Amino acid sequence: MKKRFAPKWKIKKGDQVMVIAGDYKGTQGEVMRIFPEKGRVLVEEVNIVKKHQKPTNDSPGGIVEQPAPINISNVMLIDPKSGEATKVGRKLEGDKLVRYSKKSGEIIK
Repeated sequence: MKKRFAPKWKIKKGDQVMVIAGDYKGTQGEVMRIFPEKGRVLVEEVNIVKKHQKPTNDSPGGIVEQPAPINISNVMLIDPKSGEATKVGRKLEGDKLVRYSKKSGEIIK
């Protein structure tokens, strides 16, 4: 069986992103987790769903609200300079490949 590799995404954990499509359009939040093989991201305070949990020794159980993943194509990185949504490019800086904002040209850390 042939192993499939996930594509290289331009959004990483910890980035500030803006939702550009769907029910949460215009909402900003931080990327908590990326699922590269599925092409989805988990953004805090976006796509909140209710989950029924059984009680355990640690928690009493009940209905818990938590964020669910959304498609990575529905989010755009926020430009660190202007605070607007921007496309991301990659370029060689010395011997390192770095991400930069296409809107302002500023390097994203």
